[in-house]
Parts: sequence; C-alpha cells; structure tokens
Amino acid sequence: MAKKSKKQQAGGTPATVALTAAGVPYTVHAYEHDPAHPSYGEEAAEAMGVSPERVFKTLVADVDGALVVAVVPVAGTLDLKALATAVGGKRATMADPAAAERTTGYVRGGISPLGQRKKLPTVLDASASAHPTICVSAGRRGLEVELTPDDLLTLTEAVSAPIGRA
Repeated sequence: MAKKSKKQQAGGTPATVALTAAGVPYTVHAYEHDPAHPSYGEEAAEAMGVSPERVFKTLVADVDGALVVAVVPVAGTLDLKALATAVGGKRATMADPAAAERTTGYVRGGISPLGQRKKLPTVLDASASAHPTICVSAGRRGLEVELTPDDLLTLTEAVSAPIGRA
C-alpha cells in the first residue's frame, strides 16, 4: 500500500497534492454539496459567490476512441466539434461516465483536471485567459481550487482553444 503524504492524510486530494508538489499558489474553496442540486458547477459558483464565467467544469470526452479532458465554464456547454478539432481529431462524444471515473480516479461531479490517475490530453477553453484566476474541481464534490489559467495550462500540459459555447 502506498504511503500517503501529510497533505493527503490531512484531507488533501490528488489535485491539491499535485499543486503543492509543483509549488503553485492556489486557494481551496469548500462548500456543503447538495446532492439534489441539478448542476455541480452552478452549485459551486453559487456556494462560493463567484461568477459562473470563472468557475470551470471538467468534462471527459471520447475523441476518435481516445479520452480527452475538456475544461469549460459552467455557464456554458462544451462544443464537441471544436474539442475534436483542438486535439486534431474528427469526432467527439461524451465519454462513458464509468470510463471517465475509472481513468481519472475521480467521481463524476468531482473530476479535477489536476492529479488524475492517468494523465489525459487536456483542452482549456480560451475564455479562461480573460480572468486573473479561475476555479476548477479540487477532486471531490464540494471542493474547488482557485488558480491562474496559466498555471492550470502548465500543470496539465493543456492547450487553450475556444471549445465552450455560451
């Protein structure tokens, strides 16, 4: 059994452990998750009092048979055709939720673009660059991490592309 770091033992997630290990400044925002809320992302924005344009959801899609991570504002939707184009693919569909959970190591509604079990190609919506900081899942429902878009791009080795629709 792998030994957990002090941060993990203190309630850290793989996402916050990855941020700490990289020396990236970040802020954790915790809130009480309501299982009855219809949207994880909108719930996070409301609970934190942050504009939905600054809160990004992490979605896993299948592009030509390979899983890809898309990070888009909770205020909009993912443009699957634009995502496929961003990674040089032809066709994208939403991934099977069980495959997304198994591959990332996170549960739906708590999938973080950081600290995933298997590193997947990642695309961050270009709108992120309009904000000094954005919020993404910290790896579980009710926990968000705030960091700069540039730090997220660097840590995930993501590309920035217009993949979101308002």
